[in-house]
Amino acid sequence: MDVNDNSPIFLEKEMVLEIPENSPVGAVFLLESATDLDVGINAVQSYVISQSSHFHVKMRVNPDGRKYPELVLDKVLDYEEQHELSLILTALDGGTPPRSGTALVRVEVIDINDNSPEFDQMFYEVTIPENSMLGSLLITASAWDLDSGINGEVSYAFSHASEDIRKTFAIDKHSGEIRLRGYLDFETTESYSIIIKATDRGGLFGKSTVRIQVMDVNDNFPEIIVSSFISPIPENTAETLVMIFSIRDKDSGKNGKMVCTIPEDLPFMLKSSIENYYHLETEGALDRESKAEYNITISVTDLGTPRLATHHTITVQVSDINDNAPAFTQTSYTMFVRENNSPALHIGTISATDSDSGSNAHITYSLLSAQDPQLDLTSLISINADNGQLFALRALDYETLQAFEFRVGATDQGFPALSSQALVRMVVLDDNDNAPFVLYPLQNASAPCTELLPRAAEPGYLITKVVAVDRDSGQNAWLSFQLLKATEPGLFSVWAHNGEVRTTRLLSERDVSKHRLVLLVKDNGDPPRSASVTLHVLLVDGFSQPYLPLPEVARNPAHEEDALTLYLVIALASVSSLFLLSVLLFVAVRLCRRARAASLGVCSVPDVHFPDHLVDISGVGTLSQSYQYEVCMMGGSGTNEFRFLKPVSPNLQPQFPGKERDESPTLRNSFGLFGDCN
Repeated sequence: MDVNDNSPIFLEKEMVLEIPENSPVGAVFLLESATDLDVGINAVQSYVISQSSHFHVKMRVNPDGRKYPELVLDKVLDYEEQHELSLILTALDGGTPPRSGTALVRVEVIDINDNSPEFDQMFYEVTIPENSMLGSLLITASAWDLDSGINGEVSYAFSHASEDIRKTFAIDKHSGEIRLRGYLDFETTESYSIIIKATDRGGLFGKSTVRIQVMDVNDNFPEIIVSSFISPIPENTAETLVMIFSIRDKDSGKNGKMVCTIPEDLPFMLKSSIENYYHLETEGALDRESKAEYNITISVTDLGTPRLATHHTITVQVSDINDNAPAFTQTSYTMFVRENNSPALHIGTISATDSDSGSNAHITYSLLSAQDPQLDLTSLISINADNGQLFALRALDYETLQAFEFRVGATDQGFPALSSQALVRMVVLDDNDNAPFVLYPLQNASAPCTELLPRAAEPGYLITKVVAVDRDSGQNAWLSFQLLKATEPGLFSVWAHNGEVRTTRLLSERDVSKHRLVLLVKDNGDPPRSASVTLHVLLVDGFSQPYLPLPEVARNPAHEEDALTLYLVIALASVSSLFLLSVLLFVAVRLCRRARAASLGVCSVPDVHFPDHLVDISGVGTLSQSYQYEVCMMGGSGTNEFRFLKPVSPNLQPQFPGKERDESPTLRNSFGLFGDCN
């Protein structure tokens, strides 16, 4: 027989129930049942719960006979009153003595959105000066919601606010801070009434009213409104009406009270018949010869704190006859315009004044004549007759026209008309619109320029010098040289300032006999312009040895061994003959040159044609030294290779036919002289 030796046990020692606070009375919530290993009367027979005003427990029996508890709601829950309830559920068996088991039932009340937000004040009132800075905090509206979680989250916003209110004020939807968003103006709006709304996440809301009173400050200057002004006035009329004007101030109260005055040392007076309306009149007849015009300052000051004042100055001229000619502000003008300018470019303005008044002082400007009679001034410059502004009619070229002078006239409209003249000097500024031009070596020749380099040359050996000029001036003509490409980059270098191409190391047998150099000549303009030049350098064993590249002949392996001796004999005989012939030609040429130099006393210069538009660059720095070479070429060889190259000690000064110095400066530097030794 079973004895009651086991107590009821709950598998879950803690049961959590989430019950919305709006659950109706009588709502039933299932609880976990307890288990008991005993049977019969010794098994679980009933359930009880700790005392609670909101719940009681009811036991149900399944069809299989098992008993389970239910929790029944006796009283409506309120989340705002109590968030959570803790109950003790006890299971009892029917044994003697009875045994029991307990479990904790934790009821979590789920909040619902059943409370609307409420403001701490139903009416807010604030006063702010009209000159408050943007972003100033006006007031912080505060509302609370008894609900929790998202139901208690409150956001703030304006309700039925006008466009003016939304432009002037802003409210932070999270904090309820109302700040100044736009400028206030007491004279436009003295107060604002704003309804703000606090809304929770469930859609419930509360309202409050904010009244913002704008406080007037003395921020408006007095105004002068001129109704009538007469100038010039006759010099021989007494008590002449000059001006009728009124004054006003947009501020209110003491800030809007005003006082109007003029200087006491002037022959004018103020009269007022109606408040804030004034007449300005002369005290007596005026004398034009004593004073031609009067500067009258009308001062209006309000009585606010701080006081604000407005000063209005008028110039009253006394009528006169046309006895003064226009006078330029300068006797001569110097204006600058950069070449390649756009047409209709405003270059500068000339100005003249006339001490007369009215039509006698109205000045018109005109172009007169150029200093150079051959200069077509009307095709270069135009002038605005009304304001004296000078405009360029077409693009100017510094290389063609560097400066020119002309006269301008200023004429008044009096009777008779009077006029004056002024000299204008127009200086054309150089622009970097010309790329460097390479004089040597010429790049448009039919045969490429070949420089000879002996294999025994020491490091720093001068191979040649690139000569270039630039038609521009100033820093636009400062040239620099750069080695861009070379067959053997480490063998050659170019001096950046004078274009001298030199070797950087000793030559070796492994160096190829022909080299191709590409040099860049660049000016110092902005942006810089450049030109490239290609040099061909031929390595030779010595200047006295001819260099004849033999054509390649197809070798016949069958006869190569038999013909080797014959080729060697022929080569030796040819080299010996050529060497002997070269020595004889060299001696003959030297004797010929010395005889010619002795008879003429000068050195002949080959007739070499250079472009006639080259400019003098001796002071620029690109041709710091002069180098001359005497070169002999083998006639009829067909190879056009240099055979002899020897420096000549005298520094010859070649003369090139061309224009006069003032039209196209000639080239001062000396270049290599080439002699034909055929």
